[in-house]
Amino acid sequence: MKRILYAAVVLVALACGSEAEYDAEGTFEATEVVLSAEANGKILSFDVVEGVRVEADELVGTIDSVQLHLQRKQLVAQQAALLGSRPDVEKQVASLKEQIAKQRSELLRVENMLKDGAATTKQRDDIEAHIKVLEGQLEATLSTLDKNTTTINNNAAALEAQIAALDDRIAKCRITSPVSGTVLVKYAEAGELATVGKPLMKVADLENIYLRAYFTSDQLARVYLGDEVKVVADFGGDERYDYVGHVAWISSESEFTPKTIQTKDSRANLVYAVKIAVENDGRLKIGLSGAVVL
Repeated sequence: MKRILYAAVVLVALACGSEAEYDAEGTFEATEVVLSAEANGKILSFDVVEGVRVEADELVGTIDSVQLHLQRKQLVAQQAALLGSRPDVEKQVASLKEQIAKQRSELLRVENMLKDGAATTKQRDDIEAHIKVLEGQLEATLSTLDKNTTTINNNAAALEAQIAALDDRIAKCRITSPVSGTVLVKYAEAGELATVGKPLMKVADLENIYLRAYFTSDQLARVYLGDEVKVVADFGGDERYDYVGHVAWISSESEFTPKTIQTKDSRANLVYAVKIAVENDGRLKIGLSGAVVL
């Protein structure tokens, strides 16, 4: 009888010990960004090393941009020549303005002589007609010069836009990190040919890492955004470390329990993914197993 009672106690203890000590489990992940080439050409330098931290907008490499610089130089020269060909309006109409001024002075002299009977009305009319002709010529010349200037300015503006486009392409030959983080994978080396869209490296912010855990619908009723929870990182064996985590995201749709994940209720087929933000002390790695205690 004592043996039967002892066996029952052992079975109960094993059953209780086998029950999960956590409410959910998952794996750690970080926001990963793949940097791709934005220009075509030979990679002149690309000195990043996997595992090294880079800062946002930090220059990590360059792509050959000699041809782009030469195209830009050519466009700048064309623009300078075009702007240099703009007409000097004042110089080109100075002669007509001078003639009009002289004729008006002559008209004033003839009108004074006409009062004294020393000139005829025909002389006055001829001068007035000549002034109108000169004024018409001045107006036409100004109109033509203005149109020519406008055309040249528009063409120069078009070249300016082409230069700006080249400047943008040249800037894209500078390989810069899009975010601050650690280089996870390096896909290219100096000397290789880069094409637009070719992956160059993968960067992730490992200082701010997330545990993607899975909760059943019953558990989800007790989980709210911003909640503080205990996160247990499992490094294998008996090596576990506790961290303070905060619920940063809760999925609005359920999904089937991933094969690699166990839930507190092993009968649950549908679970909800929850991202829990954890401040990394340097030990947490992407893909490391973790658990959550509410």
